[in-house]
This record gives sequence, structure tokens and C-alpha cells, in this order.
Amino acid sequence: MKALVYGGPGQKSWTDVPDPTLHSPTDAIVRVDTTTICGTDLHILKGDVPAVAVGRILGHEGVGTITEVGSAVSNLKVGDRVIISCIKSCGHCGNCSNGLYSHCLGDEGASGIGWVFGHLIDGTQAEFVRVPYADNSLHKLPEDVSDDQGVMLSDILPTGFEIGVQYGRVKPGDVVAVIGAGPVGLAAIATAGLYGAANIIAIDLDENRLERARDFGATDTVVSGAADWKEQVLALTDGAGVDVAIEAVGIPATFTMATEIVRPGGNIANVGVHGQPVDLHLENLWIQNINISMGLVNANTTKMLLKLVASKKLQAEKLATHHFTFDQFLEAYDTFSRAAETKALKVVITR
Repeated sequence: MKALVYGGPGQKSWTDVPDPTLHSPTDAIVRVDTTTICGTDLHILKGDVPAVAVGRILGHEGVGTITEVGSAVSNLKVGDRVIISCIKSCGHCGNCSNGLYSHCLGDEGASGIGWVFGHLIDGTQAEFVRVPYADNSLHKLPEDVSDDQGVMLSDILPTGFEIGVQYGRVKPGDVVAVIGAGPVGLAAIATAGLYGAANIIAIDLDENRLERARDFGATDTVVSGAADWKEQVLALTDGAGVDVAIEAVGIPATFTMATEIVRPGGNIANVGVHGQPVDLHLENLWIQNINISMGLVNANTTKMLLKLVASKKLQAEKLATHHFTFDQFLEAYDTFSRAAETKALKVVITR
């Protein structure tokens, strides 16, 4: 089969690799019909995730069709159309029993880590993929949910909702600021209303993305490159600061921005993947009673979010801005890596 293979920092290729095979009775083999590229894949290509070995097939998002199941798989069958969750879950360890799938203790890939696809085992940017713990790591896709919609439920919608909205403790009436209107930031904007946010402020350098943010539910937008960006945000809160600041970029400057606009007693939810250390000024923050959260998505809300997508309450398909076929994988990466120029949100790649 063909797959997108990591060749070390800055190197990737769409090349021939062996077809995956079942390793365990709980495995399934899925023919990948649709996949996409995540900002985390770009971090890997920069060398920010040293655990990714040379030769690894990248990707952790996808929709596909099951072609083979292990003898212990009971809830799925060959021919089922499924969402591949970015987080594997054995379903029975202590962490999985508590919904902490991101730290599944199952011994696939590495005990204690749920994100294995394109990280510790081969991923979804391929014609076929092996999925461990298939009963818990795959979700059947209703016929009326498209591939474009379904692939957004692999990672970005659960990530924006769980790590941004839930970890940020958004509650009815809150003013929420989302720093970074990329795909995950837009997912946080789109789902903040589920918990009753009254106002959602999108903050970004890119005016095109700010315009798109309004389509996803932002009530206000602020260009972060403006000299008075902070004053603009505070003016929208009568000077008090926002109740929840969601950092969805992953660089030191944007985390610092979050600390500057949150009100006393407020919440900072760090969603961005950071590739370098960030200064945490506890000498200033402690006296403000600030709560700071962060984490790897558990994907324990995927089924609920799928219901909202199926009922048209969440328009996940709007995140898909560019479409490619598998033989255009390198072109898709180029387009996604130049998002400011190409206006790309999520690039969708199909068979």
C-alpha cells in the first residue's frame, strides 16, 4: 500500500510500505477512505516530537471501512463505516474506566499513552491502518454523516471541546476568549455555546480566520497584531477580563496573552501543543486566583458530538476548506503548511 512516511525532521514521502496485519484479537484493519492533516503533524515534521521514529506512518485522523476484524472484536464487522479516534482505548484499565482514555494503560504502543497513531504506531495517512482495541477506538458512522463531517470528530472537535471548553470550565453567561482561530480554536468556538457562553471573542493575526470565526459562533473578533489588542478585549468585558481564555496556538507569546486578559478567579485552558518552554509568571498569577488547565484529548465526548453533528447542531463540514486525493498528499501538506496564504483550515484527503 501507499502511505505518508516520516523521514526525520523536515522529511516526508508518499511511498510504498507493507500492508498492516492483525497483531491482536482486539485489532481491526480499516481501509482509510478519508483522512486529514493536523497541526501536530507539522510539529512532528519540525522535530518537536522526538518519540516519533523515522519510518513512522503519520496521521491520527480518519474515516474508513473495516476490512478485517480480530476474533475478540464483538461490536463491529467487516464493511462497517467508522470514525477512527485519535486516541486508542482498551476500555477496561483504571484510566479508561474513569474516561481518561488519553492515558490508556493498555500495552499497545506504550503503556500510559492513548495517542499512538502516527506517534508510537503507524497512523492513518495511508491506504490501510491497523486499529488496536477496535471496539473502543472506532465509532460507527451513520449513513447521513459525510466523511468531511466524520473526520472532524477524530480529533479537532473533541480536542476543542474537551481541553478548551470543558477543562476551561465554561459556564452559562461566561465571556470566553479563544486565542488562535485555526481548526482547533474554531472547534472551541463552535462548542463553547454548548455550555452557555454569552460572548465568544476570537483573537488571531489572520483577518480571514477571524471572519471564519464568526461563522462558527464568535460574537466579537480582535486582530492580535493591533497595538491595542489587549485594550480591545478588556473593553468587551467592561475592563474585568474574560472568564475563560483558551490558548489554541502553542507558542509562548499566545500563552502569555491568555494570562493578560483573564479576570481574577478565571480560567486559562491551554490547548495548543508547545514545542518549547513557556514562562509561567506565578509571582503575578497566584494572587489573581487563576486556574490553569491543559492536556491531551480523551475523545470521551466523541459519541455525544457525533449526535450533534448528525442532528445538524454542529456544522463540522465547514472546517473542510480544501480537498485532495491520496496521490496529492504532498500538495495537501504544502497547502496546509501555508495556511495564512492558502486560507486553509482543514485539508481533506480522500481515496
